[in-house]
Amino acid sequence: MKPFHRFTFAAFVLLTLSSFGAETARSSLLEYDVLRSFPPGRLAALSAGDKPDAQGLTGGNRGNGSWLEAGPQRGSCRAVIAAVVAGDLAAADDAWRGIDVAFAHQRPDGGFDAEIRPNGASARPHGAAVETAYFFLQELGRAILVIRESPYEKHFHARIVALEPKIRRGCEFISAGYDTIIANSSRAVNRIIIAAKAFGTCGLVLHDDALLDTSRKLIAHALTLRDKDGVFIENGGRDSSYNVVSIFFGQVLALHVPLPQFEAALPAAVAWELTKIRASGEVDVKGNTRTGVGKEKSYTGQPKNVNYNEVVFALTYYGLVHHDAAALAAADRVFAYSHREQPNLK
Repeated sequence: MKPFHRFTFAAFVLLTLSSFGAETARSSLLEYDVLRSFPPGRLAALSAGDKPDAQGLTGGNRGNGSWLEAGPQRGSCRAVIAAVVAGDLAAADDAWRGIDVAFAHQRPDGGFDAEIRPNGASARPHGAAVETAYFFLQELGRAILVIRESPYEKHFHARIVALEPKIRRGCEFISAGYDTIIANSSRAVNRIIIAAKAFGTCGLVLHDDALLDTSRKLIAHALTLRDKDGVFIENGGRDSSYNVVSIFFGQVLALHVPLPQFEAALPAAVAWELTKIRASGEVDVKGNTRTGVGKEKSYTGQPKNVNYNEVVFALTYYGLVHHDAAALAAADRVFAYSHREQPNLK
C-alpha cells in the first residue's frame, strides 16, 4: 500500500468519525466497530499467528508442542475476535477450540494446570498462577464482549452461557490473588493494566459490579506508575514496547468500561511513544529497561524483543478512537516495517 493510500484511509476514517462530533463519536464507539475500521487486511495479518494447532494450543503452548499454562491460550481468543470481525464463523469456531482446551485444564479452585516452562520457571506458584489466569481471562472477556457487539451473538450464545460458571471460578481465583497482582506487578505496570482488563471485561460478561470495581481500582493504581512526563514505568524506567502494552490494553478496556482519567493520561504516553518510531517504522529500543537490549528473557529463554504487533495495535486503536492522524501514520510505518517481505534465502 502506497503512502498516499495510507494517508487517504486515515483521513477518511478521521473525517467520518469527526462528522458526528468528537464527544458523540467517542462515547458511542464499540470495539467491534473500531476493529472493522482497521485498514484492509491489517487485523488478519496481525492475528495470523493466533490460530490454534491440531491440539488446540496457541502461543507458547503451541511453540512448546504441549500444554504449559493458561496464559498462552489467549491467542485463541484473539483468533476468535479476528474471525468474528471478518464474519468468518467457521474460522471462529475453529479458534474456539483453544478456549475449550484452556478450560479442560481448569482446576476446581478456578486456577489452571501448569507445567515447567522451557526457561525452568513455572506458573505453579500462587502469584504466577494468578498471573497466567488473568492473562487468559482478559482476552476471553474481551472476545465475548466483541461477540456481543457483533451480529453473531446468537451463534455463540449457548457456549458462552456454558462457560460463565467457569469464568466466574477463574475470576474468584484471581480475586483471591489480588495482593499478589500488586506485589508482583508494580514494577511492570502493563501487567496491572492487563489484570484490570481481566476484571473489567469479565465483570461485564458476568454482570458483576465487584469485578468492575476491582478493575477501576487497578487502573487507578496503574496511573500512579508513570514518570513526570506521563510515560508508564517499567522496571524503573521507560520501555518502548511495554509502554504500548499499557496504552493498548488500557484503551481496549476503556472502550467497554468508562475510564476518563485513564484516557486523559494517554496523550502523554502516546506522544513519547511516537518519538520512538523511526521513519522506517522500526521501534527505537535505546534506553529501554526491559526489551530489545538483552536485559530480560522470555519464558522460552530467549531475549525479550519489541512486540511489533502490539505497537501496531496500540497506535491504530489510539489513532482511530482519538482521531489522531500522527498515531495512524506511525502505525502504518510500523506495520509496513514489521510485515515487510523477507528476502528469499534459498
